[in-house]
Amino acid sequence: MNHKMDQLAADNMRALAISMVEKANSGHPGGAMGGADFMHILYTEYLDFDPTQMDWPFRDRFFMDAGHLSGLMYAQYYLLGNYKKEDLQQFRQWGSVTPGHPEVDVLRGIENTSGPLGQGHTMGVGAAIAAKFLGARFKGLFDHKIYGFITDGGVQEEISQGAGRIAGHLGLNNFIMFYDSNDVQLSSMTDEVTSEDTAMKYKAWGWNVITINGHDHLEIRKALDAANLETERPTLIIGKTIMGKGCVTADGSIYEGECELHGKPIGDTKADYTKTLLNLNANPKEPFAVFEEVAAHYNQVLAKKTEKASLKKQQIAKWENENPALAKKMQLFLAGELPELDLSSVIQKSNAATRDASSAVLAYLAENVENIIVSSADLSNSDKTDGFLKKSSVLQKNDFNGAFLQAGVAELTMTSIANGIALHGGVIPVVATFFVFSDYMKPAIRLAAIQELPVKYVLTHDSFRVGEDGPTHQPIEQEAQMRLLEKVKNHSGHQSLLALRPADAIETSVAWDMALKNTKTPTALILSRQNIKDIPAIQTSRYDEASGAKKGGYLVKETTNPDITLIANGSEVSTLIDAAVILEKEHNLKINIASIISEGLFKSQPKSYQESIIPKGKLVFGLTAGLPVNLEGLIGDSGKIVGLDHFGYSAPASVLDEKFGFTSQHVCAEILKYIEESAQILSN
Repeated sequence: MNHKMDQLAADNMRALAISMVEKANSGHPGGAMGGADFMHILYTEYLDFDPTQMDWPFRDRFFMDAGHLSGLMYAQYYLLGNYKKEDLQQFRQWGSVTPGHPEVDVLRGIENTSGPLGQGHTMGVGAAIAAKFLGARFKGLFDHKIYGFITDGGVQEEISQGAGRIAGHLGLNNFIMFYDSNDVQLSSMTDEVTSEDTAMKYKAWGWNVITINGHDHLEIRKALDAANLETERPTLIIGKTIMGKGCVTADGSIYEGECELHGKPIGDTKADYTKTLLNLNANPKEPFAVFEEVAAHYNQVLAKKTEKASLKKQQIAKWENENPALAKKMQLFLAGELPELDLSSVIQKSNAATRDASSAVLAYLAENVENIIVSSADLSNSDKTDGFLKKSSVLQKNDFNGAFLQAGVAELTMTSIANGIALHGGVIPVVATFFVFSDYMKPAIRLAAIQELPVKYVLTHDSFRVGEDGPTHQPIEQEAQMRLLEKVKNHSGHQSLLALRPADAIETSVAWDMALKNTKTPTALILSRQNIKDIPAIQTSRYDEASGAKKGGYLVKETTNPDITLIANGSEVSTLIDAAVILEKEHNLKINIASIISEGLFKSQPKSYQESIIPKGKLVFGLTAGLPVNLEGLIGDSGKIVGLDHFGYSAPASVLDEKFGFTSQHVCAEILKYIEESAQILSN
């Protein structure tokens, strides 16, 4: 313990953080200066990881909530050797590995993408749940800690309510969070927006709460010691810090704790950049230098961490030799590999709602996949994730042998926790709610898409056919919103989300197979409340034919030289099949019908395949229970879509079908009208 060295290292981080912001002329220096003391002590003395294998599964993890403090993280990992000087000099620039808000980069130590406040620490809660889940199955191996870092903004975001409640309820003693409490936020002081007692709030949720001077290294150590010894509760360390710690004006006067230090370069405030560097023992001519004494100290730190990790690896190797079957299972979990599954063997009831079909698959998965955590926002008996729950049990404090997380009414929290579970690794997260409430989930779904996380979303009650519940519960625009993410490419160049709306029970089994095998992006399963008529097999088994959905779309009814191709997804496919019977019998039309379960996946297929399903230059009619835009990318220049351009109403589903024109008779009339209009255009 060397107080002078610790102070020098923290000041070095402060100097690096403000220099990054100054050079980029963009960023947030003040908070990074306040949090440097805690970060230095945490990383050098408490956080266990292997510097030679940053993605070592048994490492402690650090989840940043306040992504605007990216400079603090880059400075810390620069001292640890994970970034080069040039990386810090390119802060916030094109092509750099130091973006304005940290993006998941485990090999450099960045465990999560953050920026939207509240989600970072909630992902940390998810990682802590994953560690507890794995720890219950592999005793003594997953005893690492998850550390979080929040600020005043993260505490204020509503998601902190759900994260705090769930972490306390589950007794996540492996989760330790530092609250950088400096009483300053971007546009005001905190006393202008809140007067709550944060410590009492977290205590009420069942947390161990410790309040310290966030710049006192002895107090930081004492708090971290107590947090690591805690056996029953998550710990919140409230560190009272000073925004812009170390800033001075041109005449050397202290200039700290000011709002303007939060979000702009030091040189653009009343503080003086050069004098502040000097006050921090930095050389203004070499603002990105690591102090010589600090470099030597960190070399010693890295050597100690490598040695400690090596000892842990020896213990794990010994355990693996003594438990070969468990060791093999653990390696499969960590590799993200599934056991052999046969979803075609799942027995589906005739004409079932696709939520019920999903329930049957989940029951099968509960018995055949041991590393799934399913969560529902207080709707398991309605979104039918209870199919999984009936063959598992609920995760509880001191008992993580189950696999079902009762999240309560907290869709955003639940979804963000799932991101943390996925980031931790070794566990497959599934979350469920009504489709209309995916609106509450969108910020976390977006972060899952950005981070390329294979979270599975079960979104039921997929249309206005929810019926009597009325417009607040009837999704109209939600499918269009979800499918936008199929059009957005992630940084790997792939569609950032896979959205699947199956047409019947068997296609739901296929959709689940697709979701499970999609390990690169999140998947949304959009499922019906009402029963749907089974689609008849054309030649072979229905499951084999439904496997055409793996190309995003396929023909469920096929005729040589069709007069028209009808397209839809979900329950509208069966409506088109009923309409086709009438059109063929009464109007002698030849009809093809395509189920397009995913536009994004379908349009990634070769053009030759796409045109074999939806012929180019031919009549194409689309039917959707949502906005017409759901199918606009598929119908070509002369196609027609019948959809909805208004919210729903409260009435039985059958009445709404009639009123909105979603009966086979109404659809027939629309198709005939379209054919007639098209013929007139051609004759002119």
